[in-house]
Amino acid sequence: MNLTRFVPLLLILHLSLACAPQDKSRRSPLLLPTATEPAETPLRPADEPTPRPAPAPPQEKPPQPASGRDTIAVMGSGFNLGNLFDRAGQPASRDDIKAIIDLYYAAGFRHVRIPTTWMDGFDGDHLANASAVINTKHPRFLDLVFTIDYALGRSMHVVLNAHHEHWLKKDYQAGSSDVLFGKLWQNIGRYFANYPHELIFEVLNEPEGRFGDFSGTVSPFQAEAIALTRHINAVGYEAIRASAPGNKERIILIMPNAQGNQSLLDEVYPNAETLPAGGRDPYLALSVHTYDPWDFCGQDGSNAKYPGAANIMERIQTTAKHAEKLGLGLNYGEFGVGRKTTQDERNTDLVRQYYRIMGKTIRDHGFSPTLWDDRGWFGLVEKTGNQGWQFRYGLAPAALQ
Repeated sequence: MNLTRFVPLLLILHLSLACAPQDKSRRSPLLLPTATEPAETPLRPADEPTPRPAPAPPQEKPPQPASGRDTIAVMGSGFNLGNLFDRAGQPASRDDIKAIIDLYYAAGFRHVRIPTTWMDGFDGDHLANASAVINTKHPRFLDLVFTIDYALGRSMHVVLNAHHEHWLKKDYQAGSSDVLFGKLWQNIGRYFANYPHELIFEVLNEPEGRFGDFSGTVSPFQAEAIALTRHINAVGYEAIRASAPGNKERIILIMPNAQGNQSLLDEVYPNAETLPAGGRDPYLALSVHTYDPWDFCGQDGSNAKYPGAANIMERIQTTAKHAEKLGLGLNYGEFGVGRKTTQDERNTDLVRQYYRIMGKTIRDHGFSPTLWDDRGWFGLVEKTGNQGWQFRYGLAPAALQ
């Protein structure tokens, strides 16, 4: 057989295979950027010319992060990892933190709020000094980063905030407090600038004290308290946006005064013009808390004060209607029932009904419920010897029903 007529065909086939583009796997947008590894270059004889490299496949543009409203809608139900980084009440090891997150995740919860106190509490052992500089080598900060990374690794959304900042809320000083609070959020924002957009920043937990609350000397309805609440939310918001390019489109949550009470949302933000950036930022969202009525929900409350399902739903519907008027997503960042001395009242169908109604009603409006869990009076999980962590009284699972 004459093989010479097949040589051109073989040559064409060889060149076609050499120039074919290679299939490269793409990283998930949830993963942090890593250094690019150089491609391996096979050794070739010195006299053999290096072939022209195959054309690189087109680079995909990173997906645009969801708006604040869209993000709230997909966060699903979540929980607070309370009394861990906000105060020293309920410490936990990294193994415990992982086990708690795993327990909630397996049940169907898809976000975690991590209350964090930076310049206050812990008997002076602060995460940030008096100049708002974060000690990034502090063991508690390293545990915080570990917790955030672990939750994000489970494809959960994570809410990080400034929590018990009494130096700000009780002792606010015009000018100097603004500068410090702005620096604090600039430093937080810079550290986490390259984190995925599933990490959400909440400017200030429960504005109170000088910002107005029901039990203090400043009424939350006073014009000065309302203006100051808007102002401090704007200070934190602007600091985050200016901290790094990676935070230009990060979801930011703001909340009203009176400790974030849902009933104050329409007082503090009656219309879009009163929001940071005049309500034109699509990556802005709202957060509120509710322990209403307190004589039922509070740690000294009583089941005899249960207001009924209709009352609970009506309060949520009123707040949801105003959030929809503002065009923003709404996170119920804290709610629950606690008991200081009568924990047996929590292990009842009545309290489970409360959690079920809260979770369902909030989700039905397209918003996200976040249960308060401090592993104490309001505790929803407990560690039981060799059995590890488990839910207490079935309250958290009830909120998913």
